Amino acid sequence: MRYRKILFLILTFFGFQTTGFCQVYSIPEDTKRIVFLGNSITYNGKFVSYIDAYLTLKYPEKNQEIINVGLPSETVSGLSEPGHANGEFPRPDLQERLHRVLERLEPDLVIANYGMNDGIYLPFDEGRFNAFKKGMDGLHQAVEHSGAKIIHVTPPVYDERKGAAYANVLDIYSDWLVSCLYTKDWKVIDLHWPMRKELEDRRSLNPEFAFAKDGIHPDESGHFLMAKIILLGLGENVYEAKTIEDLLSPFNKGNQILALIEQRQEIQKLAWLSETGHLRPGIPEGLSIREAQEKVAEINLEIRKLITP
Repeated sequence: MRYRKILFLILTFFGFQTTGFCQVYSIPEDTKRIVFLGNSITYNGKFVSYIDAYLTLKYPEKNQEIINVGLPSETVSGLSEPGHANGEFPRPDLQERLHRVLERLEPDLVIANYGMNDGIYLPFDEGRFNAFKKGMDGLHQAVEHSGAKIIHVTPPVYDERKGAAYANVLDIYSDWLVSCLYTKDWKVIDLHWPMRKELEDRRSLNPEFAFAKDGIHPDESGHFLMAKIILLGLGENVYEAKTIEDLLSPFNKGNQILALIEQRQEIQKLAWLSETGHLRPGIPEGLSIREAQEKVAEINLEIRKLITP
């Protein structure tokens, strides 16, 4: 608790620029496939597409494949509140599908963003916190055992105007993840505290400002901020970018390429979610992997034509 308050005061005093106190991680040169894991915020995929667009435009020669298999409602803690989704289904547990994702996708790098759902929107409880920590340990070990590397990302901010108690839960979960940088030698990008600082700054100018109307799911500006913070954590010099347009402005035809990448992301996401399987009702069926790869190859050809002078 004391650490968290001191940290937030330091960030506020020095006009924190969304760099965080965590280390910077350069993506290894031999990385070919990056897989994003997370809940509905990751499934939405805007921030993943923004990251994909930036890296594709800046490093076209690397041919890195970024695949998003975020799943709405999912937790890493394995917990679900009574009556979730009006009693239609419990929250999916990442552990149910994780081994299939790692086996079928064979990632070189996993970027994981969990926490938002893991306290199941209730006040802090030590048992739920322990379940979150155990789930994160299990995720980390499974990824490392598969031969891939993993970067953990702290959860986005939960708007305290929708519930101060749960906002505090995510503060605590985020603090623990940041501490794993030192206690477990994990790679951690702190998204939570920079996003909270940005929310406070914007509210000082406009008291009605919110990244998420429901307190949970960020709008496009929130997804852009998430992408920016993660890119900063990956060592990219994007400090000055204030919008996705700013981020892509150094590159020729950036907006056209982003539109194609968003198509590519959606095709791959649904195909791989169907291929690897899950227990979350309501997710559209994807193409077969073969059909998806054919569509993606066509999109990649269009992207290369736009990138090539």
